Amino acid sequence: MGRTSDAREKILTAAQSLIELRGYSALGVAEICKAAGVPKGSFYYFFASKEALALAVIDEHWAAQERDWIRVLRGDPEPLLRLRQLFEETENIQRSGQQSCGTVSGCMFGNLTLELSNQTEAIRARLQEVFDAQVTMVESVVAEARGRGEITAADDREAARSVVAQLEGQVLFAKLYNSPRRLDALWANCLALLGARVPQDAAEAPASSAKDAAEGVPAGA
Repeated sequence: MGRTSDAREKILTAAQSLIELRGYSALGVAEICKAAGVPKGSFYYFFASKEALALAVIDEHWAAQERDWIRVLRGDPEPLLRLRQLFEETENIQRSGQQSCGTVSGCMFGNLTLELSNQTEAIRARLQEVFDAQVTMVESVVAEARGRGEITAADDREAARSVVAQLEGQVLFAKLYNSPRRLDALWANCLALLGARVPQDAAEAPASSAKDAAEGVPAGA
């Protein structure tokens, strides 16, 4: 029993890595099984189809990301600073990915949305659920900030949707230009979207920007 459970995890891990590197459509079941080091029969024991595997990968990836978002967005700092921490952690993830494989992988959910949302209804619906969950989590932070008189946005839900869209769009640009520095604009853009007053430490340069400046990385990299 332990061996079959291990095989499932190996397939999920290999599939996630391959989807992040190459996308979904170009992958075949045989390639996924070879990367996982499991026989092809093991794939169909756990997954009825490649689409079923993709749905499982989305669920696994979101479960991990959701834990991180909960940790950050329900933390102790002021609400707007929690959003800033979320942006900075997102940049750190993209930076680490670039350092390990040479390219910015972007957001798996965004990548799959662009690739598959018009091709498979099951995946489109699942991705919609993920983004709706992200908006709901940000919405609670936006509502808290508005209750403190820190923002002027009138509609918490739409403001949260704009913040998530801004985050997703900047991650897309980071992937396109292969530069995590494209995420530097997130904080200022978020404040503008929310009609926010600038928290006390907002004038400080993000740690990543200071690091890049010290290393001589050009501002538009």
